[in-house]
Amino acid sequence: MNVKHRILRTLVGSLAALGLSAAAHAQTAWDMPTPYPVGNFHTENIQQFANDVAQASGGKLKITVHPNGSLYKSNEIKRAVQGGQAQIGEVLLSSLANEDQLYALDTVPFLATSYAESQKLWKVSHDAVEARLAKNGLKLLYAVPWPPQGIYSKTALTSMADLKGLKIRSYSPTVARMIELMSAQPVTVQAADLTQALSTGVVSANITSSSTGYDSKSWEQLDYYFDVQAWLPKNIVFVSQKAFDALDPTSKQAVLKAAAAAETRGWKLSEEKTAWYVEQLKKNGMKVLPASDVLRADLLKVGDKMTAEWLEKTGADGQKILDAYRKTK
Repeated sequence: MNVKHRILRTLVGSLAALGLSAAAHAQTAWDMPTPYPVGNFHTENIQQFANDVAQASGGKLKITVHPNGSLYKSNEIKRAVQGGQAQIGEVLLSSLANEDQLYALDTVPFLATSYAESQKLWKVSHDAVEARLAKNGLKLLYAVPWPPQGIYSKTALTSMADLKGLKIRSYSPTVARMIELMSAQPVTVQAADLTQALSTGVVSANITSSSTGYDSKSWEQLDYYFDVQAWLPKNIVFVSQKAFDALDPTSKQAVLKAAAAAETRGWKLSEEKTAWYVEQLKKNGMKVLPASDVLRADLLKVGDKMTAEWLEKTGADGQKILDAYRKTK
């Protein structure tokens, strides 16, 4: 081989190497803001989802998870994804109820109070939620429920009268309405700010899951947890349709496959961890009690009223979903 051929071969090899290097670095990067701490099971599930996407896409798509409201606060995430500041995000579905009352369905008190009922409710409402998000340029990927919601308080609760006038933390319009109907005062506090709100007296009671109670160390300010199992709210994960459409076919399939796995895994994880979270509350000194018969009867009346109000606001769409759900029970 003469010198000219050797130079040519070296040049071709160098160009090929540069091409491979460029291909290796042709990676799509997505930012994913989430509202909850690193150790929360929702965040852990999302991190596994991101890892699965990276592996299945062969490294073509990398999702960076930003937990605990560090990139955007919970109430800013949907708008950030719609506006292209982030490509994918997670929010509490019912936190969007001011946009559309259909989003409040899974926080109507005592409509679906178990994992089995919650799954049935999601099955009949999934398509309607998906269609509404699509109007905002968002693609629904999956949903995972929280453990059943209970009431945290400083004092024992024997009836709803014991809640009168209390400042109670609210995290969605539906929860705020329930608190109002209990003759208490709703105060909106995001999960990331709950510990501070409790310690400074901004709120003196809380309606949330055993999971959030554990994350916020509620036992440091509150003494009682009443396991009323009022509802199982869901978090949804969605992506900008524009960002999704820009992916190559392999990466699209990676996202969809990882999302399906995350939903299945998340529901199982939520149910499995519920008993563990309750046990941690007990271990840290909280008195964990069921609702008294009087308190439960009072709360069921609130639930009936809120179901009627939800149907009034959602009309035929809401009635169709509720009818389909009741047929499954």
